[in-house]
Amino acid sequence: MNWEELCKDKIVSVKEAVSKIKSGDRVVLAPGAGEAVELMKALVENKENYKDVEIDHMLPIGKCEYAQPGMEKYFKYNSLFVGGGSRDAVNSGRADYTPCFFYEIPRMFKEGYLPVDVALVQLSVPDEHGFCSLGVSNTYIKGALECAKIVIAEINENTPRVLGDCSIHVSDIDYMVKTSYPIPEMKKPNIGEIEKAIGKYCASLVEDGSTLQLGIGAIPDAVLLFLKDKKDLGIHSELISDGVVELAKAGVITNKRKTIHKGKSVVAFFMGTKKLYDYIDDNPMVESYPVDYVNDPRVIMQNYKMVSINSCVEIDLMGQVCAESIGRKQISGVGGQIDFIRGTSMAKDGKSIIAMPSTAAKGKVSRIVPLLQTGTPVTTSRNDINYVVTEYGIAQLKGKTLKQRAEALINIAHPKFREELIAAYEETFKCSYKK
Repeated sequence: MNWEELCKDKIVSVKEAVSKIKSGDRVVLAPGAGEAVELMKALVENKENYKDVEIDHMLPIGKCEYAQPGMEKYFKYNSLFVGGGSRDAVNSGRADYTPCFFYEIPRMFKEGYLPVDVALVQLSVPDEHGFCSLGVSNTYIKGALECAKIVIAEINENTPRVLGDCSIHVSDIDYMVKTSYPIPEMKKPNIGEIEKAIGKYCASLVEDGSTLQLGIGAIPDAVLLFLKDKKDLGIHSELISDGVVELAKAGVITNKRKTIHKGKSVVAFFMGTKKLYDYIDDNPMVESYPVDYVNDPRVIMQNYKMVSINSCVEIDLMGQVCAESIGRKQISGVGGQIDFIRGTSMAKDGKSIIAMPSTAAKGKVSRIVPLLQTGTPVTTSRNDINYVVTEYGIAQLKGKTLKQRAEALINIAHPKFREELIAAYEETFKCSYKK
């Protein structure tokens, strides 16, 4: 008996599926490439039947149509991590943002801080035992599925079957919609000379046998370019992209020297191209776990030689990091930065790195500033910071005094901004800066 016959009482049209959502419901979506595309399209088309449906979502990569002007009376959008499609909605007041640590989101669902009425999820075709894989997005959605009043799933024949704690049985699904569309792909970033310089400095801090946490974008991909001569690296990361595939196939990433999940790359979600999605499909070397496990600092700290690499918008001379806004304008979110920085700081021989270009706005603005401006949230506190890397070098701040921190950061700032940083240093500390 095939799965369609087994689940015939659950299979409905996409229109019927979204009709199960009622006004006032809280609807939770998977982030990134795991978004239930057809269900979300139908939800928006059915908008006239809704009032105040709250959509809780993180890192949307689509058009975010439910947050566009004119949708306010139908949908309330609560962003858990602002993305390109939701920035205008959040900053114009049409939507709102909930500050949160990534690893705590499932707990907020389960403990009633954000009670879940409906979970919309994209899944693989069920296996012979009736289990569907969460595929490219495990993250917080598994927690949402476990406590949602209604679970509606797209069964996408193109969703890869990923191993680990990454499945749901068909008996736990209320309604199923058959779909077949390619998993959304992320364009490969352009890696310029600045990113290469930063990548080379970051790679110099990575020792053989290290376990890595990397994000996506030009800097993480640039770091991977300079790791080809390393041996037996491991992966314990909320997210990976295509660059990890190349190093795994080259024998650089083996996970052989990891202290937990030896031989396995442990990841919460995936964003890349079809190359990545084909690689993770039924691959015993890759396991996906919910974010409240992968990003739990108490789990991360168990990895020997853990190295976390994250980025930021700006950092001040005390070492305070903002990674989520420009002043009061929300452009992203906390995500997993603090989860990994704190877990890495507790790991034996751990190294946490904030890596960024020295300037923004095409060189017009320094990312290293005297002090974060009023209203700017501190994502990573000065007490948590360890290494900071720009194209001009490495600053190690842990254990350093305020003066020493400022001096180290000035040394890796863009040269055209150093004089004003030195002036701020001398005014703050009432002493001359020694070049």
